[in-house]
Amino acid sequence: MEKKITFAPPNNNSTLTMKFPVLSVVAMAAVLLVACGPSEAEIAAAKEKAATDSIAALDAMEHIYMVDPAASKLTWKGTMLGVKSHHGTIGLSEGKFVTKGGMLVSGGFTVDMKSIAPLDSAYAPDGSKEGTKSMLIGHLSSPDFFAVEEFPGANFEITSVEGNTAKGTLTVRGTTNEEQVTDIVISEENGVAKASGKLSFDRQKYGVAWKAPMKDVVLNDAIELTVELTGSAQ
Repeated sequence: MEKKITFAPPNNNSTLTMKFPVLSVVAMAAVLLVACGPSEAEIAAAKEKAATDSIAALDAMEHIYMVDPAASKLTWKGTMLGVKSHHGTIGLSEGKFVTKGGMLVSGGFTVDMKSIAPLDSAYAPDGSKEGTKSMLIGHLSSPDFFAVEEFPGANFEITSVEGNTAKGTLTVRGTTNEEQVTDIVISEENGVAKASGKLSFDRQKYGVAWKAPMKDVVLNDAIELTVELTGSAQ
């Protein structure tokens, strides 16, 4: 009699027995991966370091700002015999300044000498024979002082900066001398920067002198300026 040999399929128990070890290894690997990952503290520290490095990189960069003449100005003051003074503003035609780490590095600006605008009230009423505001503007614009028709612009160009003081060359009436801007303050935000400082110069060094010696002597030789620049990042 011929015998038949049959092969029975594996029962469910044997199948489960084979899968358990595989699942266990995968689970253990997942646990190990989680256990070996960075902690919350490490992640926070990494983010803080990245932010610090980013700020340091920005501080190390130079930022160039082009002056907006409409948002910038110079405020001037002139004194007579120390008891009476005139003050006002004068506009700028162009300029540029460079910062690094929140400090001024270089720059310069050109003044529109035809934009002299007195703001004080020490004047005779309009129509008077002398002492009116328009007369002062005319006199300051004349060859006695700034000769604005011949020299419509004056400019300052920085040559070096130390702390909050910038040394540079000032050109007025075609004459150039070394001067300095002190008390410089820089602020930067959202691509806009403001730079301010003080500049005082001796008008006699630039030929800004009344031709009548007796009258010229009543004017203080020092002209005081406050520079206020506003620029957009390039």
